[in-house]
Amino acid sequence: MLNELFPTGMSHFALGGLMIGLGISLIFITTGLVAGASSVFSSSWSFLSKAEFFHQASLKSSRNWRLVFAVASIAGALVMVQLFDVDSVITQVSGWQLFIGGLIAGFGARFGNGCTSGHGICGIASLSIPSLLAVLTFLFTAIVTAQLMSAVLGGQ
Repeated sequence: MLNELFPTGMSHFALGGLMIGLGISLIFITTGLVAGASSVFSSSWSFLSKAEFFHQASLKSSRNWRLVFAVASIAGALVMVQLFDVDSVITQVSGWQLFIGGLIAGFGARFGNGCTSGHGICGIASLSIPSLLAVLTFLFTAIVTAQLMSAVLGGQ
């Protein structure tokens, strides 16, 4: 059954999870801040926007390390692609669907006061009840959406 669920193996998932956990822990231990990805977006806007929201002390004071965090996350993904055979893992989702999904996820992250990484990794690790509820909501919504899309697209 595991081979069916993970046809390319599980080692790269385990290594990636370990690296994420260590990185998030290091950021929290050294700064005391939660390293969620949605705050990277908000703090980065403080470089460009004059809007008061983006100039909160917590966003401005953390924008440099958050940009490094975002670049390192992308670089880490590229390294993992090079180290493991992930060429066979290609999405069948069209570009416009990915774009719309990204917009919805971004809106949800702002509306939910954090993203899946912030709530799921950092929030649950710190035993935050609101984060647990947010993650349960994310999972429920993802499962329902996947089932609806499967039904609409005819199981493609």
